[in-house]
Amino acid sequence: MNLDNYDAGAGVPFCDLRAAYSADAEAVEEALVRVARSGRYVLGAEVEAFEAEFASWCGARHAVGVGSGTDALALIFRAAGIGPGDEVIVPAYTAPATWMAVAWVGATPIGVDTDRASGLIDAERAAAAVGGATRAVVAVHLFGRLAPMAELRTLTDRHGLLLIEDAAHAHATDEGTGPAGSHGDAAAFSFYPTKTLGALGDGGAVVSSDGELAQAVRRLRSYGWSSWQGDAAGLGGNSRLDEIQAAVLRNRLANLSTRRGQLRDLGRRYRDRLSKLEGLGLPPLAAGEDEPPWHQFVVTHAERDRVRRALLERGVETAVHYDPIPPRLTAFGQPGRFPAAEDLASQAISLPFGHWLSADEIDVVCAALTAVDIAARSRM
Repeated sequence: MNLDNYDAGAGVPFCDLRAAYSADAEAVEEALVRVARSGRYVLGAEVEAFEAEFASWCGARHAVGVGSGTDALALIFRAAGIGPGDEVIVPAYTAPATWMAVAWVGATPIGVDTDRASGLIDAERAAAAVGGATRAVVAVHLFGRLAPMAELRTLTDRHGLLLIEDAAHAHATDEGTGPAGSHGDAAAFSFYPTKTLGALGDGGAVVSSDGELAQAVRRLRSYGWSSWQGDAAGLGGNSRLDEIQAAVLRNRLANLSTRRGQLRDLGRRYRDRLSKLEGLGLPPLAAGEDEPPWHQFVVTHAERDRVRRALLERGVETAVHYDPIPPRLTAFGQPGRFPAAEDLASQAISLPFGHWLSADEIDVVCAALTAVDIAARSRM
């Protein structure tokens, strides 16, 4: 887009779920009607079919639909017997849910710093954090990039630890070594509406090729029952993916390959148009890899807050992932120990991104960023 033609009044929302819905509205509404007419709304045929289809997509043997991505993590910990007295290594730069799920089961999250550019967990720092009480390492796939799974797999195998994928940002990600969900002992997915594979409400899944762990999660998600209203050998709760969400997700899973291609194209468009802006850091690519199917397109700028205000004045909404990082929350109180994560959090700007965006809207965002850059130079 030529800056001379840029309309400063043209707005681009950070996330437009109505536009996302309109992309497959007819099929989604058919799924809603199908479930409504079935008379079965919890743990029925739609959930069973989605679990089988999603497990296959992830290259795993089992998938268990649960109430949210946070529940998925907590249920993995509980199924593995992780609780009070145990430690779980987690990256400092992630959503609060990663740390909260560890603490929720009574275990202690042990934060480690991250790669300064990508925000992904630093495998060497993770290795240094292993202690006598360590039971697991959580590898967070961030914004559409996979964590360094080969290095983490070597680490966890050496110490006999569980390797758990927090794959809430990676439904469509495969960097040539297998899709998200196929690398760890178990993986937690979120289907929150803003995710690449999103439902119409909360939802999540545990994915694993460990049949015993998957069966334990099935019991824990529904009062400890091994069958519907059967005996409960242990305590369980209520965290079930419902039939409506499963039906919607089945429809959207069938289109996920197409959506992956759309997200790659939008990322390339951003990178091509922003690559020459001084002071703006672009999300790094994996070595030897093409543009990933980003979940969020996160850039960095030393004057993050000024840039965000200037973009909003031009009608472009942005967000921040994540500031404050979990260790700075009052619940955990570990500030100042993670300089790379702190720096990234202070500079990160999440630009509008999603399959609902048009190429023209990407150009509007890029034109606004270019105008902001020009305005900053003019004051020098």
